[in-house]
Amino acid sequence: MNMELFTAFLLITLVLVLTPGPIVTLVISTGATQGVRAALTTVAGTTLGNVLLLTAIAFGLSWVLVHALVLFEVLRWGGAAYLVWLGVQAWRHAGKSGPGLAPSGRVHFTRGVLVALSNPKTIVFFTAFLPQFIDPNLPAGPQLAAMCIASALLAMVTDSSWAIASGLGRAWFMKPARAKLLGRLSGTALIGGGIWLSLARRPS
Repeated sequence: MNMELFTAFLLITLVLVLTPGPIVTLVISTGATQGVRAALTTVAGTTLGNVLLLTAIAFGLSWVLVHALVLFEVLRWGGAAYLVWLGVQAWRHAGKSGPGLAPSGRVHFTRGVLVALSNPKTIVFFTAFLPQFIDPNLPAGPQLAAMCIASALLAMVTDSSWAIASGLGRAWFMKPARAKLLGRLSGTALIGGGIWLSLARRPS
């Protein structure tokens, strides 16, 4: 492993995962409305989604490069529609409580996987940057594996931090006078994330 290239890759990836996007929006919204456990379950789902997407990109890079434009458009619109749908649901149930309205852990996990898989930021970034950090004098497979594992771990740690922070602030918002406002703010953030995703453009 070329440590100079790998260190540069880690620094750029850290900037990427710290930049708010669909995953961070979903995690914060879930933590603020459902608590730390639900948010961390969502992070487990986003982590699996990231691993699957990164693995597909890394080991199918030539195919991804050829079909990058089509993939970007499909993921962009699919992800945008899903985030808007989640936002509408948050608006509809804002301020309501009851066992029938609390999603199960499986639902949070599935949402995390779907949002991670439909995040075009990931496919665009890693399709463009992975080849630049591969040392041609070393076997490509181990380098790709190390970068994928490191990226998934960085995303998991930062997303978990968002989950815990938003979940710890939930108690203040869960008073009846504030719960409805929080639900609508979360819904607005998710819908806004969907609109932002629909307006995203693939870098040339």
